[in-house]
Amino acid sequence: MSTQQPLRESDLIFSSASSALKDALGELKRANLSIKNRLRSIKEDSKFVTKVADAYNLPLIANERCGSWYIPPERKAGSAYFKSTDGHFHQWGFSLRRLNLQVLDVLEEYGGCIIVDSTRRGKSMPDALSKTVPIWIAVLNRLIFPDDADAHDLRTPLDVISESEHAQIEARLDECVAAARGLQLDLQRLRDKLHNKPIQVTWQRPGDTLPEEPDNDPANLVVLCTASNQTSNATSATSDYVQGAADDPESWSCGLDSSCFWSHRNELLSTAEDDLPQLIDRLMADARESSSIRSQVLIKPTSCLWIGDNAAATSQGHGFDVVVSCSIESIAPLSKDSKPQYVNLVCSTGKIGSRQLRAQLPKLEQLRSSLTSTSKVLVTCESGKDLGVGAALAMLCMFFDEQGTWSHQTSELNVNKTVIKQRLSWIMVSMPDASPSRATLQSVNAFLMG
Repeated sequence: MSTQQPLRESDLIFSSASSALKDALGELKRANLSIKNRLRSIKEDSKFVTKVADAYNLPLIANERCGSWYIPPERKAGSAYFKSTDGHFHQWGFSLRRLNLQVLDVLEEYGGCIIVDSTRRGKSMPDALSKTVPIWIAVLNRLIFPDDADAHDLRTPLDVISESEHAQIEARLDECVAAARGLQLDLQRLRDKLHNKPIQVTWQRPGDTLPEEPDNDPANLVVLCTASNQTSNATSATSDYVQGAADDPESWSCGLDSSCFWSHRNELLSTAEDDLPQLIDRLMADARESSSIRSQVLIKPTSCLWIGDNAAATSQGHGFDVVVSCSIESIAPLSKDSKPQYVNLVCSTGKIGSRQLRAQLPKLEQLRSSLTSTSKVLVTCESGKDLGVGAALAMLCMFFDEQGTWSHQTSELNVNKTVIKQRLSWIMVSMPDASPSRATLQSVNAFLMG
């Protein structure tokens, strides 16, 4: 009596046909995700975003980096940096690195705003809009209006967030508020920006009913707008429409950015797919050549510390008494002259540079004897947003007191995590688009407390 052998994949009828079908569907999906289909989808979704702005009569804020692709530049009032990871399950939190207080400036001027983001297929809205921003609003309302209990509740979209998850998030809010209070923000100034009215929130997705008449007194209403229609797996494999087409642009854009897309959208959309990479290379090269140098930003409450990029150090460094640059090579015009005093922290870019920064930060100690209360100091890196921010943060902890004044006595200051977070908040309030990586901040922490 023979023993029956188990069924193998090769024994399946039509196995080769099934494999061919799978390959064909894969090709369809890849074709669907072409650059041209993405740009067309972005353009189509932007029409919905402008309809939302018109319906509410409120300005548009991009949740970077995705949101800027969906907003015509003339309609964009600002940027925010709410990360979906701060809303992920069991990671719910209020970011002390990304305070996003620049949103309050828009609320002060317009009484409300619309924050735009999107997400890839499988979700009706990104976690940044369903959880991260609602957490941020609830924490700020509790922090800024501690006596207004009616404004303290967490609000999340009921059809997206379960009651259980909502309750778990709400249980963490007191801890988030305590951490935010430790930054010692100027709460009266924030109350004034909000005209003594708590922040409200609502959501808007394609298919949701739009208000027929805009509210003449929106009272700090934040509208969280998801730009893209939700699609299924089956639809996404056979349709030219790409949900969340702008998500993760580094993986598909060939270097194109949102600003260049809007400036040249007609040419891009009328160009054949195979010719797009070459066209994008040319457009971005032209944009880099004609772009103005990034302005350096004063970090308040200091009156003497600026952060910029290395291009600013090259062209404007001689207007400062001290220049600190994070770069592999020294900036030649500065290294050859005695004015300004120049310190080169030898770092490459990315994570490797962040790790290198720790070994370079001790060079800052040489500035202690030469800095004065009237010294003008510029700190730079390639982007002006990462390593330079780390170096400036170290200097704020090393050379400045709690009022932001240069002081000889700071060498005796007990630098701990609370002090570092407070100084970092100075940078994030003064420079909302600063984006120091976790690795950069870890190097600074290790240097200051190690």
